[in-house]
Amino acid sequence: MHGIRWVSARRGKLLVLAAVVVTTAVATGASIAGASNSGKAVYQKLKAGPSARLSAATGTSSTDLKTEIRSEVDRAEVNRSIPNAHSAGNGSPQGAPQVTGSAVLAAGSDATGFDGLNHRDQRLAGTGAYTGTQFSLEPPDQALCVGGGYVVESVNTALRVRSATGVSLTAPTAINQFFGLAPEIDRALGVFGDFTSDPKCLYDPGTGKFFLTVLQLGVAPSTGAFTGAANQLIAVSQTGNPTGAWNTFSFATTDDGQNGTPTHTGCPCFGDQPLIGADANGFYISTNEFSIFGDAFNGAQIYALDKVALAAGTLPTVVQLEGGPLEEGISYTVQPATTPDGSGNSTANGGTEYFLSALEFAGGFDNRIAVWALSNTSTLGNVSPDVHLTHAIVGSEVYGAPPPAEQDQTGPAPFGQFGIKQFGFGNGSEPLALLNSNDDRMNQVVYSNGRLWGGLNTRLQASGGPIGTGIAWFAVAPSSGGSATSPTVSGAIAKQGYVAVAQANVMFPAIGVNSTTGKAVMGFTLTGQHYHPSAAYVHLDATNGAGPVRVAAAGQLPADGFTGYKAFGGDGVARWGDYSAAATDASGNVWFATEYIPNAPRTLFANWGTFISTVRP
Repeated sequence: MHGIRWVSARRGKLLVLAAVVVTTAVATGASIAGASNSGKAVYQKLKAGPSARLSAATGTSSTDLKTEIRSEVDRAEVNRSIPNAHSAGNGSPQGAPQVTGSAVLAAGSDATGFDGLNHRDQRLAGTGAYTGTQFSLEPPDQALCVGGGYVVESVNTALRVRSATGVSLTAPTAINQFFGLAPEIDRALGVFGDFTSDPKCLYDPGTGKFFLTVLQLGVAPSTGAFTGAANQLIAVSQTGNPTGAWNTFSFATTDDGQNGTPTHTGCPCFGDQPLIGADANGFYISTNEFSIFGDAFNGAQIYALDKVALAAGTLPTVVQLEGGPLEEGISYTVQPATTPDGSGNSTANGGTEYFLSALEFAGGFDNRIAVWALSNTSTLGNVSPDVHLTHAIVGSEVYGAPPPAEQDQTGPAPFGQFGIKQFGFGNGSEPLALLNSNDDRMNQVVYSNGRLWGGLNTRLQASGGPIGTGIAWFAVAPSSGGSATSPTVSGAIAKQGYVAVAQANVMFPAIGVNSTTGKAVMGFTLTGQHYHPSAAYVHLDATNGAGPVRVAAAGQLPADGFTGYKAFGGDGVARWGDYSAAATDASGNVWFATEYIPNAPRTLFANWGTFISTVRP
């Protein structure tokens, strides 16, 4: 065991304890109870949290369904949100930037695709002892990685490997089975297993391996209640074939002074919505830290690990950095960048990993984003890595908290129209729900040829129509200065813009970039008065901006899932997203996966699906 030693660092202190290196950029903590009045302004950021879950049956027998549902344990994770502070953004929550709506066209001849995992696949995933042990849940939380002719897709809480032509190479596999954890629920015995959520994956061209992450919370087997244990799980394929063996790793995220973790306010805590990225040297995970039992929010936590060691099957030293407060509020959703093959990792200051985050703290509007740089990443292979985190604020176009999104009201919605009353959950049918567009946190970020690409949901008014949800996207040119141990970072907007459709909504963007042409594709969900929830995309480039919206897969039915109905504790706004995913293969093709509603076999409680598309930028 290492001794404890404190040394000076750029923005805080370096603690070496046991096998975990914790770099505290700013020692801070916050809870809603202690927040100022301005800090309590909108206690809604990141409200969604991990997917809501029900231990629902999938058969058709009303007797079996009633018995099962009456005895269910609601696995909806406690609402999580960020204490907010004053924001100097433009506009007000009542208004919205006015933009020209995009045309909506069919997919181009350069696009192909196939259906991905759907709710029924997720609910029925698992073999052997895991058969029938999955929960019903919404939303899917999309993960996608592509490499070597393989496509790995994961949703909450299942994964499957396909070929590049869409042929299934594995059956849908339960996440808990994949990681060797106890099943989510043993219905025969009434025993509960580990809570897992929020998958992410990437194919790393440098090591030729696949990386997959999820969060884990311990539960009491007899009740399903959280125990206070929380971990970050990582899986890395042993070869370039993801249908083969994987190495799995785990480290604690409780930050209560146990298991080598630091002591933070309100903990034990867990790392919500882990986000991942990589450069030439490291593998990076960024989370939002929430108390498991209380209201504390401690901001973004960034974990840096030696990528080569992980690929070789060894858990290296884990470096933890707190994002800390930004100019007017605590950091949240600091998105690490992924780097497509051929894009060129940054070698500045001993190796630099870049990140982007949003700065809208108060539920209104802002016109700034943050660019982050983690320097000296070449030291991550050392026993005591010496990395340094800094950030800068960049002026941007206006963006703000989006409203819920409409969907086409036509078509059958059997659960809301008939199932709720038929199975004894309410007094009658309920109207179709709106779709939750969550908030304006930064979505997936890509670093390619000196540009950081990212996008987020925002409130927009397209072509004089009603206010709805659109997308603000950014291509940022970051620049690192100073030195490896005393770095600075700056950034400038190289190109930015909006994507919106009149009388409709686009949301949950994910961007992939072709490193040769510098052009990009952004995938997302399209939904509105005349659109069932559909998978769509636009072409992007840093010269001409965004092209027209193109529909990769038209939604066939309304979203008809349990989270939108009051009989199940909803408020008329159904869970959606919470994010899409994109990846670029070695040939420069962009793949994206997003939630939509197919005409496919469903379960009683949900009918969401996903669509995987590949487009040549």
